[in-house]
Amino acid sequence: MKIKPAQVADTAVLADMWYKGWYQAHAKIVPRALLNLRTPAEFAARMDAHLGQTHVAWQDDQIVGFFMLDQDEIYQFYVNHPYQGTGIATRLMHAAEQALGDGLKWLACSVGNERAAAFYEKCGWTQAGAIPYEVETGEGPLVVDVWRYEKRLSIA
Repeated sequence: MKIKPAQVADTAVLADMWYKGWYQAHAKIVPRALLNLRTPAEFAARMDAHLGQTHVAWQDDQIVGFFMLDQDEIYQFYVNHPYQGTGIATRLMHAAEQALGDGLKWLACSVGNERAAAFYEKCGWTQAGAIPYEVETGEGPLVVDVWRYEKRLSIA
């Protein structure tokens, strides 16, 4: 697996992966107001806006996942459905942690996303509690409850 900065040519594939992955993990647990705003066009616009923060995982000439960083936060983390359960996520998390560098880092996990929570805990992240979190939407910010996960990284 190779990690590369996202390119404009990757945008459509990444936005589609993000849309499908988000629905897989969130459709049954987020407020209806947020669900109604999460359209393919919204994910495409958000991908365009965050392309410079996005790191893409490639394997066998295929995009297998991505992560976005925002200062000390892993802002987004997704593995393409066919590659879930293959070990790609663990390797991708390690790459994200390396890219974050030293210090206390964090990520948000939607309350109720038990699969993601179990993965983060397996990777050594600790749940610090539920917090209100402002998510971006095409119609402006919306506040939802998330589990805040933290990890003190020391990258040697």
